[in-house]
Formats: sequence, C-alpha cells, structure tokens
Amino acid sequence: MTEAAVARSHDRMAATSDAETLLMRRVGAGDPAACRLLVERHLDSIVSIAHRLLGDPSEAEDVAQDTFLRLWRHAHRWQPRARLTTWLYRVAYNLCMDRLRARRERPFEWAPDPGASPAAPVQRNQVARIVAGALGALPERQRSAIALVYHQGLSNIDAAEVMGISVDAVESLLARGRRSLRKRLAALRSDLMGEL
Repeated sequence: MTEAAVARSHDRMAATSDAETLLMRRVGAGDPAACRLLVERHLDSIVSIAHRLLGDPSEAEDVAQDTFLRLWRHAHRWQPRARLTTWLYRVAYNLCMDRLRARRERPFEWAPDPGASPAAPVQRNQVARIVAGALGALPERQRSAIALVYHQGLSNIDAAEVMGISVDAVESLLARGRRSLRKRLAALRSDLMGEL
C-alpha cells in the first residue's frame, strides 16, 4: 500500500471515528435518531459475533439487543478512548461470556447460520456444518479470538482489547485454535471432500 493510500485510509477511519463520537454524544443527550443510526450501522456485526461465540441465532439477537440497550443507557459516560466498534464488541463479548458461563453444564451446539441460503448446494452446507462443528468444539477463548480476528476482521490489538487480555495472549489463542482446527479438520477430510 502506498503512503498516500495509507494516509487516505487513516483519514477515512478518523472521519468515521469523529462521526461516531458525535453520534454517541447525541445518544448521550437522549437523541433516539442517533441511536437508531448506530444500531443500523452495527447491528449485523454484533449479531454475527454473538452468533459465532454462542452458536445460537436467537441468543445472538438477545445479546445484540442487550448491547444496544447498554449503548443507550451508558452513552452519556462513553469516552472516545477506543473506537466505538471496539467498545460495542467488548460489551457483546462480555454478554456472550456471561451466557456461556451460565450454561457450562450444557455442551456447545452450533446452530446453522440464519443467513445461509436454503438453495445452497448440499455439499457446501455439509462442509459449513463440519467446519462450524470444529469451531464449536474449540475452547471458548480460542473460538472467541478466531471469531473476532478472522470473522469480524478485528486486528489482534482490538481483539485483545475486546477480550481484556494482552496481544500476546490473543496471538497464542489464535495459534492454538488454528492448530486444533487443522487437526480436527484433517481427521474429517473425507467428510469435507464428500463423494466426488
């Protein structure tokens, strides 16, 4: 990436950050229209991360609702020390971890992605189920790190902030998670390849 492209990217991020800071100030002052704008911008990503962490689309929607309820209630205290998305992910992550702790006695079961097309080829759905099952079998911290970095596109630094751990810890979780996934998926290779 050229120096000019990096500068343009930084300027766009700063403009987005400034716009979201302004919206948060408006939400903090009780402006429901500003809150609606933030919900529209971030709802899909919050539902997505919650679904990947919890494996249940209904619970993911509940977490998203609770996340934006907290945004509404606490916007007046919000300080732009970090990006708004990082703060929202942190709230959603904590809510997911609370739910996972509450259901420790139940094994993790991955529900299908509600956004998947019913017309998708059968083999693709089978592969998606196998991969989702392998992800679901990971320890929750490894699954969280993978979901934040690879599915949500957060940097390791932002994922560390969301999870409340060091960047080195995130990198370690990612490495262990990738190793575990490789082993699990290698053992399921014939299921992944299907009948050719």
